[in-house]
Amino acid sequence: MTENLANYRYSTPISIRFSDIDAYGNVSNTIYLTFFEIARLSYWREIVEWDLKASGVILGRSEINYLKPITVDDQISCYLRTSRIGNSSFDVTYVLVKHTPNGEEICTTGKSVCISYDYANNKSIPIPQRERERMIEYDQPGLITNTN
Repeated sequence: MTENLANYRYSTPISIRFSDIDAYGNVSNTIYLTFFEIARLSYWREIVEWDLKASGVILGRSEINYLKPITVDDQISCYLRTSRIGNSSFDVTYVLVKHTPNGEEICTTGKSVCISYDYANNKSIPIPQRERERMIEYDQPGLITNTN
């Protein structure tokens, strides 16, 4: 999967913690989902302004494509965007990059299917209109919208 970073407007730096690394100084494979989660929450707060107290979001599925290792000494950022919006679910795609003297180097890509959720009634709900509009406005062009 080759990603064009020009398609991503949002990125956030990610701090690598000592607990994220394995005995060889590489970021453990299990931590990548945490990096995606950190970036996703920042995006929801800063861009979408999702009111998580009014309506929640649950994770339906995640996938990770490991391309190059990330080490304890790397400075990294996560690019992300909403790539598809349905009625109650939407996809978020990610690109983890490390900063090198030659620019940003893509290390990992991924995708999550997120579901707008009503915790009080334990069921999926339509994506709130305001949040839907903010994702569409921010991540056009290239955003796929449908009602599935």
